Amino acid sequence: MKKIKLEILGLSSSQSQTGSFALVLGETEGNRRLPIIIGMFEAQAIAIEIEKIIPNRPMTHDLFKSFANSFNFHVEEIVISDLKEGVFFAKIVCTDGLKKHEVDARPSDAIAIGLRFDSPIYTYENILAEAGIVLTDEEDEEEKIEARTEAKVKVKKEKKGDDFKNYSVDKLNELLKEAIDKEDYERAAKIRDELSKRN
Repeated sequence: MKKIKLEILGLSSSQSQTGSFALVLGETEGNRRLPIIIGMFEAQAIAIEIEKIIPNRPMTHDLFKSFANSFNFHVEEIVISDLKEGVFFAKIVCTDGLKKHEVDARPSDAIAIGLRFDSPIYTYENILAEAGIVLTDEEDEEEKIEARTEAKVKVKKEKKGDDFKNYSVDKLNELLKEAIDKEDYERAAKIRDELSKRN
């Protein structure tokens, strides 16, 4: 199965849902985006590495890198390998120079570790087809460059009382388009998950 390369475009937080972030990944050669809901700790670990901030003491993902280096293991790539009932699965592909090993991980942890090894991130077409969000409007080139070099944390206010279970499929598709137009990827991910449950 062909792998599709992804890049980190940003992190988006929600005031109404404390501790929840949307990690937005985008195709390097395409206009689809893949929002993944992650926890605050993992979002912080990703943002710290993107912005090259050195903490006073090593974080868990830094410890993993030190441990791997001590045993001559290198992380070759991160693969978002599966999507089951709205939950993403990932694999950390590492090698000691002789053998390759695949380690099961949450995408947030896998990406935080992969960043520390400068490893590329991939997924498969079936996952992007199911969970990806297609951008219709062209982004400014300057915004693309800025998004690639730093984690932009945007605070999005989610409508209180939104229960997507009560909406029709047509209404959900309309809300999904609206969320994408507003670049509210966290909300779009929740609507997409509700649509996936109905298929």
